[in-house]
Amino acid sequence: MTETNSPETKCGVVAGIGAPNAGKSTLVNQLVGQKVAITSAKAQTTRARMLGIALLDQVQMILVDTPGIFAPKRRLDRAMVSAAWEGAESADAILLIVACLEDEQLAHLHRLATGAGLAALVEVHNEAELERALAIDARLIGVNNRDLTNFNVDLGTTEHLAKRITGSGGAEKVL
Repeated sequence: MTETNSPETKCGVVAGIGAPNAGKSTLVNQLVGQKVAITSAKAQTTRARMLGIALLDQVQMILVDTPGIFAPKRRLDRAMVSAAWEGAESADAILLIVACLEDEQLAHLHRLATGAGLAALVEVHNEAELERALAIDARLIGVNNRDLTNFNVDLGTTEHLAKRITGSGGAEKVL
């Protein structure tokens, strides 16, 4: 995160990258608190990079919603994938949601992000997702108390998984 004039105010750019129709736009809308990104059941609805700003106390997050990353076949496909990577280039951090990615995608995106010098926040919700995050040697793991399949919240999720994360010695921080 980049600090502004006040030592208590922080601002950073976070890009969400991942597979098409994984919920990146929905997440941006939820964090911003209103609909700023188009959402649809149809894959590849987001065709260009979109920005939203989420505010929480003295923290400002500039959220970059990107098209899904997939193997492009046509010119429009190549432009959409290019827009996704351009969104990542300006970020301070990349959010990788384990539930939305296959193991190979997760490992590949994590390597690309860390190789580019970006912080890769790997979000998990349960033990299976945590095991997948630890398998790619994720150093920054965030625990989501909200189950993305039914949107139920259980504050015990963080307590349970945090013990596993710190016990593994694998992560630098538990968020």
